[in-house]
Amino acid sequence: MSRRTNLASLLLALLPFASVPAVQAQEMVSVDRPVVNMRSGAGTEHEAIWKLNRGYPLIVTDSKGDWLKVRDFENDEGWVAKRLTGKTPHFVVKSTTANIRSGPGTKYRVVGKAVYGEVLRTVERGSKWAKVRNGDGLVGWVSRTLLWGW
Repeated sequence: MSRRTNLASLLLALLPFASVPAVQAQEMVSVDRPVVNMRSGAGTEHEAIWKLNRGYPLIVTDSKGDWLKVRDFENDEGWVAKRLTGKTPHFVVKSTTANIRSGPGTKYRVVGKAVYGEVLRTVERGSKWAKVRNGDGLVGWVSRTLLWGW
């Protein structure tokens, strides 16, 4: 077989994959008000099913007009008004407790603790550790395995 034939065969073999859409990054938002209602549908006429506090991170799964369909770290879904969200990154603690450390690793001293469902402001992200700020202003590092968000 010639080099040209090999190339043509390779291109033909890859052709079915050309129509497969690229995986899209998930859009994240966070609550941008002191308290926001997550509703059962896109509109204020729908029942408020959860109250979400400032900073609470959410994955956007759909949109309808001025409303976003969102999912939280517990896989609860609902709708929030887009104007009540922002792009300030936050994490939520998904473990029972999480140590907040003075540096990015278990060798660093524990300077505080965070509990399940607590929202932490993202200061810096690493692949394994995140630098965060809690509601009292304490800044430290938490293992990413204990967090959900961005």
